[in-house]
Amino acid sequence: MQAQTQTIPANPFAQEFHTVHNTPPFDEIKVTDYEPAIDSGIAKALADINAITSNPQAPTFENTIEALERSGKDLDRVLNVFYPLLSALSDDEMMEISLRVSPKLSDYSTTVSLNEDLWKRVRTVYDNRDKLNLTPEQATLLKNTYDSFARNGALLEGADRDTYRKLSATLSELTTRFGQNVLKEVNTYEIWLTADDLSGLPEGIVEAAALAAKEKGKEGQYLFTLAQPTYMAFMKYSDRGDLREKMYRLYMGRNLKGEYSNVEVMKQIADTRRQIANLLGYPTYAHYALENTMAEKPENVYKLLNDLRDAYIPAQQKEFEAINEYASSLEGKPVKIQPWDYSYYSNKLREARYSYNEEEMRPYFELSNVVDGVFGLATKLYGLQFTENKDIPVYHPDVKAYEVTTPDGNYLGVLYTDFFPRETKRPGAWMTEFKPQWHNPDGTDSRPHVSIVMNFTKPTATKPSLLTPYEVETFLHEFGHSLHGLLSQTGYSSLSGTNVYRDFVELPSQFNENYLTQKEFLDGFAKHYETGEPIPAELVEKLIASSQFGAAYQCLRQLNFGLTDMAWHTITVPADSIDAAAFEAEAGKSVAMFPPVEGTMMSPQFSHIFAGGYAAGYYSYKWAEVLDADAFAMFLQNGIFDKTTADAFRTNVLERGGTEHPALLYRRFRGQDPTIDALLIRDGIKQPESAPRGTLPSRSDN
Repeated sequence: MQAQTQTIPANPFAQEFHTVHNTPPFDEIKVTDYEPAIDSGIAKALADINAITSNPQAPTFENTIEALERSGKDLDRVLNVFYPLLSALSDDEMMEISLRVSPKLSDYSTTVSLNEDLWKRVRTVYDNRDKLNLTPEQATLLKNTYDSFARNGALLEGADRDTYRKLSATLSELTTRFGQNVLKEVNTYEIWLTADDLSGLPEGIVEAAALAAKEKGKEGQYLFTLAQPTYMAFMKYSDRGDLREKMYRLYMGRNLKGEYSNVEVMKQIADTRRQIANLLGYPTYAHYALENTMAEKPENVYKLLNDLRDAYIPAQQKEFEAINEYASSLEGKPVKIQPWDYSYYSNKLREARYSYNEEEMRPYFELSNVVDGVFGLATKLYGLQFTENKDIPVYHPDVKAYEVTTPDGNYLGVLYTDFFPRETKRPGAWMTEFKPQWHNPDGTDSRPHVSIVMNFTKPTATKPSLLTPYEVETFLHEFGHSLHGLLSQTGYSSLSGTNVYRDFVELPSQFNENYLTQKEFLDGFAKHYETGEPIPAELVEKLIASSQFGAAYQCLRQLNFGLTDMAWHTITVPADSIDAAAFEAEAGKSVAMFPPVEGTMMSPQFSHIFAGGYAAGYYSYKWAEVLDADAFAMFLQNGIFDKTTADAFRTNVLERGGTEHPALLYRRFRGQDPTIDALLIRDGIKQPESAPRGTLPSRSDN
């Protein structure tokens, strides 16, 4: 009898994907495929590097810089799936894999950056750059490549190289652990309430809590978690101050102690970054991180944050006086609001002043209608069309995949949407890519696969997903990022889409948010999910009228994040000597609106800066807010759907990625440097005639 041989399925990452538009074959990928594919990808990437360094020909832009840019495609193919899913569809096995591969990837990265032969070739090309007649994009790629080596240890010698390698590996492991701790701990919280505890909560939130309890086999009870939509709704609407305080302390006490504590982890991250910066010749990590940004140095960041603080504090103090007075009138006794009271009482005051209740808006923001409206914005501005294609594999039943085409029907890219919370998804909202855009060596255009991920209110047994205005704004924000990726028209993947300076990357996303308060935009899609009636004009007027309410609070809250980030990344002494709670309180003291609450901290859950790439960069949200307000002012002047203005924004900002300095790209679009005028006017801090004429620092030589 002939022995039967068992066929072992090929690893789906071993070759280019043979699917619609070469999208990832999620239905074929197993968790066990990732690690061997990463190992194989590293080996192939190192072989690519060896091919460059062993080339007997003299170094040229083509055989060194472009060859390096195009190296490691097999490794990119697996990492471009693994890391997005680690955030959106993770489990214990995925997390364990990430911990195992993190040091391997760190070692690979440092092996490349410390490869002396490769560095010599890069430096030779860079030293001869004036003779090469490069295009602006090629010149940017060359500069970025040179800077990447210099900023990652290539100039180090001897023992310093070994120190750099060890520090890089340590940092990679620590940031991975920080992010995993945040995800693991948030999933441990279950807050069980009874019907007596639900006063003030909207029907939809109560229904969702009842459904969650039922799924756990506890009918008649209500299960609340610390998922962001649930937490925010509870803090805004619950009449129970004691329960709001409980929720606040749980939410802000995350990762502070116990198995998933991040206190020591974050201190070690900050200290490791300090050591790396010092090794590379920078006084602090912020000096290192800001070198290739629009801000350029910490002094310019602090100037922006302090200027905004000084402009907004008077308005914030007036807001709080009004809220305290209103709360006291409601309660019949003097009230000084606490941090767990702000959302509740400010919402009550907003309702009283403007007859505005966010819950009134939900029925007009049914998710499928919002999708039509947000996609329709890109149609009006840029002529894009979005068509769901069910033949494109997706990684979860909640996910949809859309083909994106140009006005003449040409394929532009794939957009995945993933809207609802689940235990395998981290909190928040973000845009990522399964594949960036680039041009192949033969000149053909390889188009991107972009994903937007959110945590919106889920449908219930009786209602579809109905969004708050804040959730619509979040959708608009992440969709702006996706357009930056989808519209990219660059030659190199490292310069495409959102691969721009950190303080420029939020411009397209925050620009989109401006449309939330534009009646002409809302009228195009906001209709009642049951009756089909368009959103009443008076509701839109209330939304617009109340849009400046709380602007000062929101600004100071963001400034607190930015100042805390800068504080951790301008340390000059070992972090083990730092009292984390006192350090955080001191960092944000100048913008603090409440005294510190014992047993709570922001930093241990601050994934943006300790695990998400925003180290010494959180200020960029405010920097980009100045840009987006200034940019939208041009649309307000010319028409919010003006084709000429939209074309200028598309061709000078959205399509160009990081091919040139962003200050130059912005000037081409706007015709001038940005000022803070439009932001202060939009937020109601200044009247148009009294707004200051200060500009953001910018490089005049670009």
